[in-house]
Amino acid sequence: MSERCLGHLKVLELCNLVAGPYSTKLLADLGAEVIKIERPAVGDDARRRGPFLNDIPDQEQCGLFLYLNTNKLGVTLDITTETGKDILLELIKQTDIFVEDNPPALMEELGLTYKDLRAVNPNLIMTSLTPFGQSGPYRDYRAYQLNTYHAGGEGYLMPIMSPDDSREPVRGGGLAGDCTCGLSTAIVILAAAYRKGETGVGQYVDVSRQDVQRTMVLLDVAMYANLGVIRNRFRRPLLMPLPMECRDGYLMMSALTDREWGSLVEFMGNPAWADDERFNQWLSRHMSGDDINPHVQEFVGQYNKEELFHRLQDSAIAAAPVNTAEDLLKSSQMEYRGFFTEIEHSKAGRLKYPTAGYKFSKTPWTAERAAPLLGQHNEDIYCERLGYSKEDLVSMREAGVI
Repeated sequence: MSERCLGHLKVLELCNLVAGPYSTKLLADLGAEVIKIERPAVGDDARRRGPFLNDIPDQEQCGLFLYLNTNKLGVTLDITTETGKDILLELIKQTDIFVEDNPPALMEELGLTYKDLRAVNPNLIMTSLTPFGQSGPYRDYRAYQLNTYHAGGEGYLMPIMSPDDSREPVRGGGLAGDCTCGLSTAIVILAAAYRKGETGVGQYVDVSRQDVQRTMVLLDVAMYANLGVIRNRFRRPLLMPLPMECRDGYLMMSALTDREWGSLVEFMGNPAWADDERFNQWLSRHMSGDDINPHVQEFVGQYNKEELFHRLQDSAIAAAPVNTAEDLLKSSQMEYRGFFTEIEHSKAGRLKYPTAGYKFSKTPWTAERAAPLLGQHNEDIYCERLGYSKEDLVSMREAGVI
């Protein structure tokens, strides 16, 4: 097997649901050894969120958990017990990077702050991923993605093409907010690891999910800070980009420049309505979007989205089909790049998983292991690495420590 990019790093994860586990999944996919700690008997809440294989609830067959935790080792541990805390500290001694997403007050109460853990491992990189960070009046607030997504301001602009200001904002689709936070967390962890590689010194990284969301929507903040303008969701663009309904779905189009507009008019057969003098200049076209778009929609509705996409591309008009999950699985491009791969799981069986959005020439992405069963690697970690006996494990399991 090829040497992995992060094969020299040992990561300990004490996280729940999406953002934290996604950050460590990205590290695990790059070759870091990630040990995931879950609560005894209960496990990560992601195990109960679905979707489930065959729609049958089973904590070992949850698609969300299976995806977020590929390439990880898994143990169970109750860190609120004295023995559990001692075991965590033993693991910290063997860890390069510790990632946790627990309430700040809880970590202080348990004596598991960065100051406490640095005394055990002076070169430790510790990353805390919380809803609002380690400081400020919101520090101890708990929150889900619904809270932090909108607390960060991103949800205010959705849906971006509202017909008027009276339309209420909507919840962000899927788990995009949490995944964005997980990606940002992985990046800053890698930055801290790079610095440690250069200096030998670890550090503490405080990540606020609200702050991360705020960095995703820069223009509206800059407009208000500098111009006092509050940007709303009302837009009247020409095609920038605007979803157009085809016979079998939607396609996004953009025709902002004079060249693109001319190509689009020619592609549509130079219709008479396009001769309107308001459409001769970019700005007047932009302001006349409500008059142009219905005509374009009528034309687009004659086509299937994939056919239209290729024809528009041939005419140098920016366009993209709005792909469904089925479209992606059947995509010849994704098949050629091998984006989906099958991974065998002892309970869920052989399923298709997304791989990664990159390809290394020397250290390729590999699926080394499926997501762990709850407590699957307790014996490997606690006995083989920490020196506990199997009898110790039985006693700790009976006491609810593991």
